[in-house]
Amino acid sequence: MNKFKALLTWKNLANALFLLICVAILVIPAVKVFLIRAMMYVGLMRPPTESTARASATAAPATFLLKSSNDSLITMDKLRGKIVIINFWATWCPPCRAEMPALNELYQHYQNDPRVVVLPVDVDGDFTRSQKFMDTYRYQLPVYKLAADLPAQLSFESIPTTIILDSKSRIAAKHSGAANYADPAFYGFIDQLAKAAR
Repeated sequence: MNKFKALLTWKNLANALFLLICVAILVIPAVKVFLIRAMMYVGLMRPPTESTARASATAAPATFLLKSSNDSLITMDKLRGKIVIINFWATWCPPCRAEMPALNELYQHYQNDPRVVVLPVDVDGDFTRSQKFMDTYRYQLPVYKLAADLPAQLSFESIPTTIILDSKSRIAAKHSGAANYADPAFYGFIDQLAKAAR
């Protein structure tokens, strides 16, 4: 009994709690999503707010082709002159799930602005699963999948990855990892790109 009491110190309890939290983060995706979302909203995971595009930068290829859940096709030609925010994600990806509320806010913010297009691209290409995910969490985001091979200029190594194209279809910014896309500084960046498009 004395040995048991000796183990119940504040230090041991704190260590056990820390270990329990670490295991929960590794094993329970919802805990990882919660933690990532908390880090996003305190400002640890910020989206890009400056353009990296140069006047000589090459435009994204016209062969970029997406298919929407209602079977319509979107080509780069249809997007020219607009600011395009492409987010590559998957339903099983905790960082993707963590940033989805902010991405939904971004979509709602620019939904009626003809100069800005938000394109969430499900890398698994499974409309049934991705649309169910959107419906479950009441996100208004449309769902897209690749309808052709991804051009090398738009390639990425991890998800989520977000690519922002300026009005000349040049890559203005690219961000890998979760970020708070509902950040006013990011809105300011997109608004600046949209103003430059005039």
